[in-house]
Amino acid sequence: MTTLEGLPAVRRLTAWEPTRLESLAGEYETPLYVLDLDRVRENARRLESAFPDAEILYAVKANALSDALETLHEAGIGLECASAGELSRALVVTDSGADVHYTAVNPPAGDLDIAVEAWEAYPELTITAGAEDTIDRLEERGYDGRLCLRVNPGIGAGHHEKVQTGANAKFGVPAERAVDVLADAADRGFDVVGIHAHVGSGVSSDQLDAHREFVSRMGELARSVTAAVGDLEFVDIGGGFGVPYREADAPLDLEAVAEATREAVGDVDAQLTIEPGRYFVADAGVLLTEVNTVKDARETTLVGVDAGMTTLLRPAMYDAYHPIRNLTADTEADSSDGDRSRGTTAQTITGPICESGDVFCTDRELPESERGDLLAIGNAGAYGYEMANQYNSRPRPASVVIEDGTVRLARRRETIDDVTSVERES
Repeated sequence: MTTLEGLPAVRRLTAWEPTRLESLAGEYETPLYVLDLDRVRENARRLESAFPDAEILYAVKANALSDALETLHEAGIGLECASAGELSRALVVTDSGADVHYTAVNPPAGDLDIAVEAWEAYPELTITAGAEDTIDRLEERGYDGRLCLRVNPGIGAGHHEKVQTGANAKFGVPAERAVDVLADAADRGFDVVGIHAHVGSGVSSDQLDAHREFVSRMGELARSVTAAVGDLEFVDIGGGFGVPYREADAPLDLEAVAEATREAVGDVDAQLTIEPGRYFVADAGVLLTEVNTVKDARETTLVGVDAGMTTLLRPAMYDAYHPIRNLTADTEADSSDGDRSRGTTAQTITGPICESGDVFCTDRELPESERGDLLAIGNAGAYGYEMANQYNSRPRPASVVIEDGTVRLARRRETIDDVTSVERES
């Protein structure tokens, strides 16, 4: 079993072995996602150590690669699914569905049909509803199983306004109406088992006060629900535990978060449930990309690479920072002759997409790039491939996983035929 002794709280991009990554790019080509499953396990152990009495679920939306799901399930981590597709993936690796939660937002009819069919096969599955309408729609489909209510606590936090969910009207039933909604659901025959809320994504240590207030509200609500409706099995406070993307940022003090959580939730006769996603996989992944163009522009040096916003969307969508490393320059600097050390210059790294927003960084000081150089983009294990798309009719990249020193292809590279095949089939 993996222990935490001697393991860093975060894996920085500088910790990846450049020659190993270069060999992967040579064998599997670029762009290429690389996921270290051993690091995923280490992150799972860290969460289990900080929250020893909690039920821990993995938010599948962070990285739904089957290898990641299997690795975490084998480590005793449950699976939280935001869509019918994620639910279908999760049920492939579970035995009973008892450790699977379906937590959709405004689920389409087809998704609800699939979820109810899954419940018929796996009656221990938990379905979380975020609207009274969703409860009605479940009842119409004959569902009277395990029901959790997503509530809106009126407080949000996270790394960007687009991922702060706790106060966004899209997410959950207003907390002040939760008792009445759950009492009605119980009267209608549903098996009411829990309440759920999620404050946001990428919560950092300096947002601990907001997290504490959010958890405190959930504890108060749980006590009110218990008094009015009956005992709950769990209180799910979501995930959102941040990881440091910038090199100078300190890792999240997970022990402090756990202690603050226990204090804030208070005396509740129900199990605490958490469902991180990013924390498991972000620093376990990198994206490899090759330089194809170096251009001196008026105000910057423009470096074009073969990955773009279709490969990694986060910088374009959230203005997110990802560390970038020139592996070729580092290998040259570390070589035995030692005479190929490059200078640094401010560079704008951009992809091949026909959009001005297709930029990974602007005027970042990096070793001078040359055509053919291999770059690594760090913290790409979360919301990397999951948000990849086929804009400009570009095929999505391949993915490999590393486990116990062995590399295997986990997802083949798409082709242009893959992009157009659904049109031909119609």
